[in-house]
Amino acid sequence: MLPRTTFALGGAASGKSEWAEGLVNSCGLPKTYLATGRIWDDEVQERVNKHQARRDAGWRTVECPLDLAEPLAKLPAGEIVLIDCATMWLSNHLMEDSDLMAAQAQLLTALRACAAHWVIVSNEVGQGIVPDNAMARQFREAQGRLNIALAAEADTVVQVVVGLPQLLKGEMP
Repeated sequence: MLPRTTFALGGAASGKSEWAEGLVNSCGLPKTYLATGRIWDDEVQERVNKHQARRDAGWRTVECPLDLAEPLAKLPAGEIVLIDCATMWLSNHLMEDSDLMAAQAQLLTALRACAAHWVIVSNEVGQGIVPDNAMARQFREAQGRLNIALAAEADTVVQVVVGLPQLLKGEMP
């Protein structure tokens, strides 16, 4: 059974996006991909290209590096949305000098109001060393708070480690 809300968490290159895409593909619902990444350089473009190549023509993609509330509000019941990823979305807000707590509150409100099933992907960033600069520490703390809030909202939470999904909350889809 597909949970209405799923949070997929993992380290960089852990397989979390592939796992989330597989979940969305397997459910048979119309699917939307909310892409939060911004293309800053050739390396990021290559990563985006790889993500795009994995998705078939059945996906509708919406670029939304900052505002997730508007596209989430437009999704009807009976569809599923993959938000990939909360980490890039938060990074974008940090770089824009946004009020991170206000942005987080707006996102959580939008997720609660979203009629569609949702899956959101995020990086676990708190298991490494303490960053050596203030901006990196601010980001790490904000990402930790966001991940805690997303896990609280989700019916199911899965941590992906080396491509293997580990159930943290709810039932495995």
